[in-house]
Amino acid sequence: MRFGVHLGYWPAGPPEGAAEAVRAADDAGLDSVWTAEAYGSDAFTPLAWWGAATSRVRLGTAIAQMSARTPTATAMAALTLDHLSGGRFILGVGASGPQVVEGWYGQQYPRPLERTREYVDIIRQVLRREAPVTFDGAHYQLPHPGGTGQGKALRSTVHPLRADLPIHLAAQGPKNTALAAEIADGWLPAFFSPRLNDEYTELLATGFARRAGDLRPAEEFEVSASVPVSIAGDAEAAADRVRPHLALYIGGMGSESTNFHRQAIARMGYEAECDEVQRRYAGGDKAGAAAAIPLELVQDVGLVGTPDQVRSQLRTWSETALTTLIIQTDLRAVPDLLPMLGATLG
Repeated sequence: MRFGVHLGYWPAGPPEGAAEAVRAADDAGLDSVWTAEAYGSDAFTPLAWWGAATSRVRLGTAIAQMSARTPTATAMAALTLDHLSGGRFILGVGASGPQVVEGWYGQQYPRPLERTREYVDIIRQVLRREAPVTFDGAHYQLPHPGGTGQGKALRSTVHPLRADLPIHLAAQGPKNTALAAEIADGWLPAFFSPRLNDEYTELLATGFARRAGDLRPAEEFEVSASVPVSIAGDAEAAADRVRPHLALYIGGMGSESTNFHRQAIARMGYEAECDEVQRRYAGGDKAGAAAAIPLELVQDVGLVGTPDQVRSQLRTWSETALTTLIIQTDLRAVPDLLPMLGATLG
């Protein structure tokens, strides 16, 4: 199991310690650093800016939202970053949710699995550069069938550095997870529990059974999860640093009726806890929502506790389908955290 660092999306501004965390990850020989986007900072610019100071670590988006860019625009950004980084870029994409897609991007949110399949297909056409890009799907048409009628099928002027540039798919639902194994090179789960590893393995196997022969073999498929990491003198104190983050995703993300993060955690067996967190969060009691999250849940989806507890938990995580554990913590703590994790693995 490899390690990565989660840079995330920005709160009110650039997070303190990000540049130092990226350099520390590169110096320590970590596998990757990852950015994200919601409706503020974008995923590509910080990766290019901070990644320019690196030479070894892979650079990934976890995730670039599909509705933010057309498939060809995303392919352009990906092949550009792949050239500039010397073949170290990983394109992670995801559908996001209706609140952001409709409220921020002003687009409809129909049939996200079908739309994802079309989106990835077009990106692969651009990267393979075998012919001018054409597509006639339910969600994307190239060239556009309307307008002036002057649209022309085009091929990228730039030759991609890697025709098989890895595409990872952010997925939380069972069908979307299987889709990642079918059409992508990796799976980016937002919340991963080692306890459910057998279930994840079965879902991935379903997708691998439908996988096209021209993709990377299933044996090279990657599973990279962002995992909250918090170490303190006792488990409750460590969990208190993570609880507000989980409360936000359970109670404050998505709409009242559609919150994929909440649904993913509820499927882990925490339906009642999710109901209580959502109720308190919706009532404006964010502190109460965080307090309602049990230690069991926090440790189910994170590396949280004393140094000895985290060391024991890490051994359990290393025995799952996970190939890269992406550390999600205060970025200012990353340089000090890496030696401890490295020593634990050693």
